[in-house]
Amino acid sequence: MIYPNNFEQKIGFDDIRAMLKEHCLSSLGKERVDQIAFSTDVNIINEWLEQVREFRRLQEEADDFPLQYFFDVRQAVARIRLEGTYMEAGELFDLRRSLETIHLIVRYLNRAEESVDEKTPAYPYPALHRLTQDVLTFPQLIQRIDQILDKFGNIRDNASAELSRIRSELARTEGSVSRALYSILRSAQNEGLVEKDVNPTLRDGRLVIPVAPALKRRIRGIVHDESATGRTVYIEPAEVVDANNRIRELEADEKREIIRILKDFSNQLRPFVDDILYSYDFLAVIDLVRAKALFASRLMAFEPAINAFPHVDWMHSVHPLLQHSLQKQGKAIVPLDIMLTRERRILIISGPNAGGKSVCLKTVGLLQYMLQCGLSIPVSERSSIGIFQNIMIDIGDEQSIENDLSTYSSHLLNMKNMMRQANDRTLLLIDEFGAGTEPQIGGAIAESVLRQFCKKGAYGIITTHYQNLKNFAEDHDGVVNGAMLYDRQEMRALFQLQIGQPGSSFAIEIARKIGLPEEVIRDASEIVGSAYVQSDKYLQDIIRDKRYWENKRQTIHQREKEMEKTIEKYENDISEIEQNRKEILRKAREQAEDLLRESNRKIENTIREIREHQAEKEETRRIREELNSFKEEIQKVDTKDNDEKIARKMAQIQQRRERHEKRKREKAEDQRRTTEAIKAAVLAKSSTASTDFEVGDAVRIKGLSSVGKVESVDGKMAVVIFGDMRTKMRKDRLEHVTTTESNETERSLQPYSISRSTRETIDSRKLNFKQDLDVRGMRGDEALHAVTYFIDDAILVGMPRVRILHGKGNGILRQLIRQYLSTVPNVTDYHDEHVQFGGAGITVVDF
Repeated sequence: MIYPNNFEQKIGFDDIRAMLKEHCLSSLGKERVDQIAFSTDVNIINEWLEQVREFRRLQEEADDFPLQYFFDVRQAVARIRLEGTYMEAGELFDLRRSLETIHLIVRYLNRAEESVDEKTPAYPYPALHRLTQDVLTFPQLIQRIDQILDKFGNIRDNASAELSRIRSELARTEGSVSRALYSILRSAQNEGLVEKDVNPTLRDGRLVIPVAPALKRRIRGIVHDESATGRTVYIEPAEVVDANNRIRELEADEKREIIRILKDFSNQLRPFVDDILYSYDFLAVIDLVRAKALFASRLMAFEPAINAFPHVDWMHSVHPLLQHSLQKQGKAIVPLDIMLTRERRILIISGPNAGGKSVCLKTVGLLQYMLQCGLSIPVSERSSIGIFQNIMIDIGDEQSIENDLSTYSSHLLNMKNMMRQANDRTLLLIDEFGAGTEPQIGGAIAESVLRQFCKKGAYGIITTHYQNLKNFAEDHDGVVNGAMLYDRQEMRALFQLQIGQPGSSFAIEIARKIGLPEEVIRDASEIVGSAYVQSDKYLQDIIRDKRYWENKRQTIHQREKEMEKTIEKYENDISEIEQNRKEILRKAREQAEDLLRESNRKIENTIREIREHQAEKEETRRIREELNSFKEEIQKVDTKDNDEKIARKMAQIQQRRERHEKRKREKAEDQRRTTEAIKAAVLAKSSTASTDFEVGDAVRIKGLSSVGKVESVDGKMAVVIFGDMRTKMRKDRLEHVTTTESNETERSLQPYSISRSTRETIDSRKLNFKQDLDVRGMRGDEALHAVTYFIDDAILVGMPRVRILHGKGNGILRQLIRQYLSTVPNVTDYHDEHVQFGGAGITVVDF
C-alpha cells in the first residue's frame, strides 16, 4: 500500500517519470513509463533490475543492436479489425519498418552461445531473452509489404498489373497534353496574345495558360480562374479539355486501384492483428528497458540484489533530483549513509532547520519507491536493500478548506491511517513529527503514536525537534537517534547524517547568526532556563568532539592504509632484489664453472704433453694437486665475499659486449659509406649518359614515375609514348629506367577485367534502379546525401536521364541540388521539368 494518493508528487517521482520519458524512442516507451507501478514481489523486482543490468552490459559490448525504427502503429492495426477498412500507405510503411525492428531484436536476443549442456542453450542476455517468449515475428508480411511499397514508402508501379497499366496510360496522356499545350502556347506567343516569358501553370489540377483579360476571347477554351488583381485569367484551351478529363479519370482509377491493393493486404493482415499488437507490447518494453538503462547511467546508479525482508543499509546514497539540480549549478551533493534493521527499526533524526532532515527523509522514500518500481538507484555497490509492503509518508502542509482541516488536523488524520495500516513490513516517513500545535501536548501525542508504531514493529524515519522524542529513542529498543551535523565554527549545515546520538537545533546560534538583538537572545535563554541551554550546549560539544575524533580516526585509518601499501611495496622490492641477486650469482657460478672446465681441458692437455715427453711423476702429481685445490676454492667460495669479484666479472663481460657492439656499428657505417660511394658513381655515370637515348629505350620524365618508350630521336628532342599519349620534349628532361622498373610499370598498366560478382551487382542495380528520386521534406544535408548516392547509381548503371523531385517552396533544395550537379563531370545538362509534370519542382538531369 502506498499512502497518500499523491505520494509520487510528494517525493518527486513524477519528475523521475519525466526524466525517463526523455530517453524513450517512441510513444510506446513513454506509455510504458506512465504504467510503471510499485511492486512487492521480490522475484519480479529482481527480474526488472536484471533486464536493466543486461541492457547496460549489451550497450557496452555490442554496437549492432537494432534500435532504428520504433513506430507506434497499434491504432492503425487495431482499426483494420473491421471488414472493409485498410491502412494508408504511410501507416503501412511505418508498420513494415517497425515489424522488421521487432524481428531483428527477437533474433538478436535469441542468439545462443555454446554451453556445457547441449540440451540447454546458453543465452548471453537471459533476462532479455525471456522477454521474447511468445513474441511472433512476421517476415512474410514484411516481404508482401515490400512488393507493394518501394524503399521510400510509395506505392510501386508493379504493385498490381492494373495499376501498372493505369500509370502507363496516365504518363502517355500527360505527355500528349504537355505537347499540345506548348504548341498552343507558342502559337499564342507568336500572335502576341501571350507574353514571351509565360509558362503553363496548374489550376484545380488542370494545365492552363495565363492570358490578359482583354485577350481571353482570342483563345478558345474554358476560363478556370483569375488572379487576385484581376489582371490575369487562366484558360484551358479547348484542344486539351478532353485529354485533361481523361487524366482526371485515370487519376481516379489509380486511386481506386491503390485502395483495392491496400484493402487486399489488410485482409491478409487481419488474422494476425492480436499477435502484432502483442509484438508491439514487446517493443514498448524494450524501449522502456533502454530508457531505464540510460537513466541509470545518467545518475551513475546501479542495480542491487534485493532481499525479501524489510531492510535498509545504504552507503553513499544520494537524492537523484537534488543531484541533477546541483550538477547544473556546478555543486557536489553530500551522500548519506542510512541504516534500518530489525534491531533498529525507527530512526529519529534531529538537527537544525535547513540542515537536510527533510532531504534525508525524501531520499529514503524516493529511492525505495524507485527500487520497487524496477529502477536503478544511486547508492554504493556495498549497500544491502530489502523490500516493504507499505510505504507511508506524512510531509508538507495538507490543510484543506473544503474538508475543514487545519495543518495539525491533517497530520493527525495521517497518523490515524498510518496506525491502522502499519505492520512489520511498513516503512513510515514522517516529517516534523508532532508539529503544528502546542509543543507539550503535540510532543506527548507524538510520543504516544510512536509507541504504537513500535508495538506494530514498523520501520520508519522521523524528523523532529522535540526533546521528549529524542529521550524516547534513548530509552526504547528498536528506536535510535540520528543527527544532521552542523559546523558551529563556520555556522553552516554539513548535510551529513550521523546515527547514534540526537542532534541540536542550534536555535540560539542560528538566531545570533541572522542578527537578532542580543537582548532578545538573552531573554529567550532565561525563559527556557539555563539547564536547557547548558544541556543543548553540552550536546553540541559532544557532537563536535565526536566529529573531531571521527575525522581523526578516518585520518589514522587512511594513513595506516598508506603505510601498509608502502610496506608491501618495500617488501616486494626487497624480494625482487634478492631474486635478482640470486639470478646474478647463479649466472656467475655457471660462468666460473665454464672457465674451470676450460682450465681443466688446458691442464689435461698439458699433462698429456708432459707424459708424451716422459716428465717426472712428482711434477705431474703437484700440478694435479694445485688444480684440485683451485677447484675446491671455487666451490667453497663465500657468496657474500665474492660479490665484488662477480660484479667485476660482470662489468668485464659488459665492456666486452659494448666493444663488440661498437665494432659492429663501425663496420655497418663503413658498409653504408661504401654503398653510397658506389651509388654516387653509378649516378654520375648515368648522368653523363642520360642524354644518350635510342629508339625503344624505357625512360621517364625526371621527378615523375610514369614510364614511356622512345619512339624517335631528333637532335636535342625526343618523341616519347606514355601509354596512349605521344609527347615531344627535350632529352635533358628525360632519364633512363632500369629493366626491372619498366617491367613493374608495364604489369601495373595491364588492362583489368571486371569480375563476375561485380558484373552481377551492376546488372542487379540496373534492374532495380528507379529514374525518380523524391527528396521533399528532407533537410539540406539529407537531401544532398540522397542525391549523391542517386547520381552515383545512375552513372554506374548508365542511365541517360533521371529526375529529382524537390518541390518548389523557397527554392533552397533546388539551389543546393543544382550547385552539386554543376560539380559532377558526367552531368551534361540539368533543367526544369515540363510544367505539366511539375515544372520548377522537378530537376531533370542528363548524363
